[in-house]
Amino acid sequence: MICPFCKTGMTRVLDKREIGSGTVTRRRRECIECSKRFKTYERVEEIDIYVIKKDGRREPYDRLKLRSGISKACEKRPVSQETINEIIDRIENDLRQMKTIEMKSNIIGEKVMDELKKLDKVAYIRFASVYREFADVTDFQDELKNL
Repeated sequence: MICPFCKTGMTRVLDKREIGSGTVTRRRRECIECSKRFKTYERVEEIDIYVIKKDGRREPYDRLKLRSGISKACEKRPVSQETINEIIDRIENDLRQMKTIEMKSNIIGEKVMDELKKLDKVAYIRFASVYREFADVTDFQDELKNL
């Protein structure tokens, strides 16, 4: 593994853990040259999933896009990146359990909202306001009443 700091190929594994439901291996590594530490993640590459957008377009599922949306909702909240990764792993696992490789974007959005509702109410409202396209304050108030 190449060190992201000094770009040398001399690293050693300090710790190895299975995370999620055993589908991801996290390795904590240390560079032999610069002594800096970093983590790597290894996951099985599975079948591609395609997302059907609201306008009917189909695009490949993008883990980074999902992470970006969840991270924005959790910004300045007491939610760690590890927790966000666990949420994404659970959602991906649910998606892969479905019988189809194409799914509507609202399925993914609802799964994210379910996870955020359990985790952090503020992050949930932030995500819901974008996902459900809140038009004004009354939409926020209605959603807060439902919480």
